[in-house]
Amino acid sequence: MKKTLILLTIALISIGSFAQTHWKIDPSHSSLNFDIAHSGISFVNGKFIDYTGDAITHGEELDNVKIDFTVQVASINTNIEMRDNHLRSADFFEVETYPTMTFESTKILATGKPDYYLLHGKLTIKDVTKDVIFDVYYGGTSKTEEGEKIGIEAKTTLNRFDYNIDFDPGALGIGKDVTITVHAQFEKQ
Repeated sequence: MKKTLILLTIALISIGSFAQTHWKIDPSHSSLNFDIAHSGISFVNGKFIDYTGDAITHGEELDNVKIDFTVQVASINTNIEMRDNHLRSADFFEVETYPTMTFESTKILATGKPDYYLLHGKLTIKDVTKDVIFDVYYGGTSKTEEGEKIGIEAKTTLNRFDYNIDFDPGALGIGKDVTITVHAQFEKQ
């Protein structure tokens, strides 16, 4: 009986140490941004307004975090309505056929520099899924009477041609490389 009680206590402690915490993106304190070269002399920036994101952590750090994002592509906003409509068209994102883009993390690795990580995952845009790596800065945790929050900044650069976004195939007017910057604040659920 005593052995059973000891084993049960150890099992409960082990389960508690692997407890998961679920977090949801706080869109009022987050942004999903992009930059792309224009005419080789400047950059156009924009953002997506409508998206959801979830994170699951184990303990206080980002080790083993699982992050998922879903973006409503029609919410693209470059502050120029004519350009935004063109980006929604078949020349670019084809939002009628492919209304969402998604990211699902597969692993996260510490870089050796405090609070910096490499977040690996699968990014799906249109009908293409590719492996990507985001450079992540972990801003930390905030605990207030409103609840607990964590903040991260994640950046990557991708080739738009890899995702069948091939308008201007010579990349003379619109660059091929797109830099994505995510400022994310997650709320504990």
